[in-house]
Amino acid sequence: MSGQPKVHAVGDEIEPVVLQTDPVRVLRFGAATHNAHRIHYDTAYAHTEGLADRVVMAQLHGTLFFRAAARYAGDPDAVSSVGWRNRAPAYVGTTLTVTGSVREIRGGRVVLDLEERSADGTVCAVGEATVVPPVNPVC
Repeated sequence: MSGQPKVHAVGDEIEPVVLQTDPVRVLRFGAATHNAHRIHYDTAYAHTEGLADRVVMAQLHGTLFFRAAARYAGDPDAVSSVGWRNRAPAYVGTTLTVTGSVREIRGGRVVLDLEERSADGTVCAVGEATVVPPVNPVC
């Protein structure tokens, strides 16, 4: 990195964050977050809940939104808030991609609009993040 602060502008696109979900990753994430709901690892049980297959947990969507905001800001400590709303199930095995853009800049804070889609184009989650970009980004 050049050491120069990044110039932020409304409409700037963020670098996409991509995650290939798989049963082991989802199981390990559930263990780390103490989420043992069977819809995340048991296909037959997911069917009893009206789902086509096992689903990625909501907190994993939030983690991807946080990663996108931190990457945009250049520092994880620059993320001051992340919020999202789940719109559709993300089935285990799909690739999730978070994209977004700068909605507004006010008082040194940058507000990002974020969206997550599965590999088939389904919008799984929408949200926003607010970052206070550092003067000298670390990543």
